[in-house]
Formats: sequence, structure tokens, C-alpha cells
Amino acid sequence: MDSLTSAPATIGTGAHVKSWIEISQQALTHNYRSLVAAASPSGTTPVLAVIKANAYGHSLPLCAPILAAAGAPWFGVTDAHEGQLARRALAYLPPAAQPRILIMSGLLPDPSEADAILQHDLTATVWTPLHLDCLSAAASRAGRPATVHLEIDTGMSRQGALPGPDLTHLLNLLAATPNLRLGGLFTHFASSEVADSPQTPLQQQRFEAAVEQLRAHTVFSAQKSISCPLFLHASNTSALDLGATPDWLNHLAFSIGAQPLARAGLALYGCALPLPLPHKLHTLKPVLTWKTRILDLRDATPTTTIGYNGTFTTTHPTRLALLPVGYADGLRRELSSTSTHPSGWVIVQAQRAPILGRISMNLSTIDVSTLQPLHPGDEVTLLGPGISAGAHASLARTIPYEILCGIRATPRLVD
Repeated sequence: MDSLTSAPATIGTGAHVKSWIEISQQALTHNYRSLVAAASPSGTTPVLAVIKANAYGHSLPLCAPILAAAGAPWFGVTDAHEGQLARRALAYLPPAAQPRILIMSGLLPDPSEADAILQHDLTATVWTPLHLDCLSAAASRAGRPATVHLEIDTGMSRQGALPGPDLTHLLNLLAATPNLRLGGLFTHFASSEVADSPQTPLQQQRFEAAVEQLRAHTVFSAQKSISCPLFLHASNTSALDLGATPDWLNHLAFSIGAQPLARAGLALYGCALPLPLPHKLHTLKPVLTWKTRILDLRDATPTTTIGYNGTFTTTHPTRLALLPVGYADGLRRELSSTSTHPSGWVIVQAQRAPILGRISMNLSTIDVSTLQPLHPGDEVTLLGPGISAGAHASLARTIPYEILCGIRATPRLVD
């Protein structure tokens, strides 16, 4: 990792660690560059790397330097605290090479949070007058302007200002607040992973209306006079995957002299939601491998019950391996099995080893009867080759995001 010699190379490598995740620099770099290619044929549309929620469970301190070395000019975080962690992870970079960091959630009416945004040179997401008041006061205390991105609610009914009078009011306030600069306008699609969803074109139309409102407002011409670039963004992982939305956004941005910006989250880490049509991101590489070690081994006779409530009973002599991980570590309880309903598995010696009985808080039992002799301390793969986050999600009736974000394990860099 020559390009990151000043960045942390590994975290918590002690032998006492019961469970750990291995992060591949090569895979993360490959995925980022694949997303840049998907964002525009020329590779000129910048891609914001979303590292919120501890980089989707992959370790923000490890992933941020890798992505910066790959060329990421923007990062997306949840709040000011994560923004501070990102700045700390990237402290080895000179000021001119520091990426921009967008806080993707709104801020609380707490002066300390607004002050932290200014202190760590973060870009806030705003959509209410209260947001503007808090940041303007913080900018006054800091003695320098704050840059904000204004979110438009085009159909998520979550964050954002509505096009029309709501947006006009906010633009008027921005025009009257000289220590706030509008650096971006964006929205978030609710159904971008659904090919041909009628919701996406409707959201596009609403965003176009918001862009036209901005273009006609005096704050837009004032923005150009201070040479503050304006970014438009809406494309997320699924939008990049299907390919139509980036083209639409690029044309919309260029039509008003703005810069398009793509946002990439789940795909950075080697996952994409199942899509019914051929998609662009078919060469993604999983970044994370989750491992543990065998804690103990024992032989069970037929009719042995295993785990809480005895939901699994052996029918033949069975070799059991005990793992020091459970649902408190992120190994979902839904992967438990019963005598009549097999469920999850792990990988041992490159083979599937079924989970037997209920997964406990910090312990799980697997069947290793068909494997070569094993010993306490031997490695077991919980996620990785042979068992993907998508497979875990399917068994747990959830989505890969929740599986990855739920892992509690020590991160290590492996290449």
C-alpha cells in the first residue's frame, strides 16, 4: 500500500480478536474506478464515495484513504462526527488534496454541530430555514463562509424542500445570507433500482422544475459571480448500474453550466441490488471478507439437541464446531436452523458447513462432520467466497445494506 504509507494500514490485529473483517484495497479501488466509468463515458463526472455508516460496515478509517488514493474528490458521511473521522483518516493529505465531504443527513439545532461543520470544512445538507440560521451563526463565529447543498424532496417525503414556494423561500434566504454559499442542488430517487419504475421519471420532472427555479433566481447569478461551482446530483448506485439516469443528470447539469456529481454507495463495496435487466456493474468485487476462528469442537451422538429451545436434533453422529460469534456480532439470528428447516451456512476448508440450531448472542454451532480434521483456532469464513452479503440478506429476509452495516468485527487491511 505504497500510496497510503501515512495512513493506517490495519486496526486491531491481535490474536485475541474473535472475529474480524478483511478489507481488500485492490477490490475497493477497482470498484471505484468501475463506477467512474459508469458515471460518464469520458470519466469526467466526479463520483462521490459514500462512506457513511462506517463505510457500510467496512471501516471508514480504512476505506477513506483507499478511495482518496483512487481519486475520489468527494465523500458522503452521515453527520459531523463521521466527517471529523474522515478528516482524521485523511490528515496525511496536504490541504490542497483534501476531498470535499458532504454530510448527507440534516443537522440538529445544536450550535456545537454547526461549529464542527465549519471547523472540519464539511459541506452541510440543508432544506429548512433553521438549518440556514444555525450554519450562518456558525459561519459568523468561524469568520468564514459555509458551503451548503440544498436537497429537493421529489418523492421520498423524507428530507428536502418541495419545488415551488418552499424552495423559493429558501433561495431568498440564501440570497440574503452572504456567509452561506450554495454549492449544490440534489435529490434522492426512491425507486432507482426498479427498472422502468414510473416514480423515477416523475421525480426527474420535479427535480428539473427545481433546477429551473434555481436558474431563474438571483442567488444563481450571485453564485457564478463568486466562482463557487454548483454541483447537481441525483444518481446513486442503482441509477449508475442501469445507466439512464447519469445521462439525464449530465445533460441537465450542463444545460445550466453546473457540474454533475454521481453518488456511489453499496457498489463501492462490491454489492449491487438484483436487477431484472442487463446492467453495467457486473465486474464488481466484494471488498469485505468476515472471518472467525473455531472456539471448540465436540462429537454429538444421535438425538442430541443443539442450542436454545432445542430446535435442532441430530439424527446421526455429528462433529460440531463452536464459533465465538452470534447476533450481537452481526450474524443474523434468522440464519438459525431447525431439524426440518436448514438455513444459513459458513465456509470451512472451502466447503459449506451448515449452521445448526439457533444462533446465540455471541456463539453459534456448525456441522463439520464431512470435513478434514479441524482444531480450535482454525479459520472460518462468515462472509466472503461461498457466502455473500446477498445470500445472508436473502436468508434473513432483508437487504445487503443491513447485513453489512450490522457487522461488529475488527477491521484489517489485507492487500
